[in-house]
Amino acid sequence: MIADDGARLADRQQIHDLIVTYCRGIDRLQLDLVRGVYHPGAVDHHTGFDGPVEEYLPWLRPMLEKYDGTMHVVANHFVEFAGPRAVSETYGFAVHWGSPPDDPRVNFTSGFRYVDLLDCRDGRWGIIERHAVREWTHSDVQLLMSPEDRGPRGARTPDDVVFKQLARIRSGSPESSSGTSAT
Repeated sequence: MIADDGARLADRQQIHDLIVTYCRGIDRLQLDLVRGVYHPGAVDHHTGFDGPVEEYLPWLRPMLEKYDGTMHVVANHFVEFAGPRAVSETYGFAVHWGSPPDDPRVNFTSGFRYVDLLDCRDGRWGIIERHAVREWTHSDVQLLMSPEDRGPRGARTPDDVVFKQLARIRSGSPESSSGTSAT
């Protein structure tokens, strides 16, 4: 989409959806989602990596697996268009936690900006170049505490509640996980 104001609004939403899909893929270790936000031949510039997305993904998995979990939260999102191209700037922060709890290399929070150059090809926006700009990092050593009570916990596997809920709606199951109707 590239024409009127309504189309631009749809374009902005599609680009924002790319950003949050990327974050979900990172946090849930679903690298197929990460791959899907880039057009073929895209380039990524991250802390510790600079190169084609086809090399970024194999580099990324072992980097993410050293953490027990991550959570990427995005905030301000600005897009400027120029025909079938756009630049998106997204502010956010990412929390990383792992073992041992006193290791600052696996227990930290960082502030970042994703500065993305995007292209619209056949009606689909995709990243062709990403700069993941690290603005700041602080150590979270010894700040993680045990859960205060029983309740759902996140997982980086198909056991995570989001995947279970998605499977339910995709199968057409009307039942909630407690066995009662979800109307």
